[in-house]
Amino acid sequence: MQRPERAATRPAPGARRRWLAGLTAGLLVAAGGPRAQPVPGRDAVLRSIQTDDPHALRTALLRGADANLRDELGTPAIVLAARARAWQVVRALGELRGTAVDASGPDGATAVMFAALHGETELVRWLLTRGAQVNKTGWTPLHFAAANGHVDLVRFLLESHAYIDAESPNQTTPLMMAARQGHPTTVRLLIEEGADPTVRNQAGLTAADYARVGNDVRLAEWLTGQAEAFRRRHPLPASTTRPN
Repeated sequence: MQRPERAATRPAPGARRRWLAGLTAGLLVAAGGPRAQPVPGRDAVLRSIQTDDPHALRTALLRGADANLRDELGTPAIVLAARARAWQVVRALGELRGTAVDASGPDGATAVMFAALHGETELVRWLLTRGAQVNKTGWTPLHFAAANGHVDLVRFLLESHAYIDAESPNQTTPLMMAARQGHPTTVRLLIEEGADPTVRNQAGLTAADYARVGNDVRLAEWLTGQAEAFRRRHPLPASTTRPN
């Protein structure tokens, strides 16, 4: 007969089931192990995220689950749902007055950032009306949208006053992300809207450098020319040294 502890850790079939199993195990550890007091509705909330079932989520909440439940790493339920592309659950959580819509985990990621990553323009628009922030310290929704070349969403975020030269923790900008991932249309939009192509991140790389890394010679040359034009338009005072 199989020992109970072996059965509990046996991987479930399918990637999403494995994700749920790992997440549940982590929550048990955070709670102090299997003997600790269980978190009310925890498993039901995780199942609702796995299946993107807003009805199951609402049932779990009515039975005492916390809409702001976090996993063992400190990631809130709404971010877990967005990371899993459980968009119906994201909306169900966002509709609740008590949900911290713009809550983030230890990596700084928020639900609106994952929605931006996947080009969910209408969801991003809605989350902003519910309290999500378009600008924040570190990575931003604009970084995520630019990284996947979602031109229309990038345009919307800029219209919503997203800071075009936002810097990640290592000073990478949305323009660099678009160039690094090979999205010339997004790169051109950002340049047209005033992005600074002369900026270097902590690795010493510009957007043109990232285009070269991606073997897009034409884009790299165009960005180099744009950087030169930017320097001519925005000369630094004689006492100031522009980063090399």
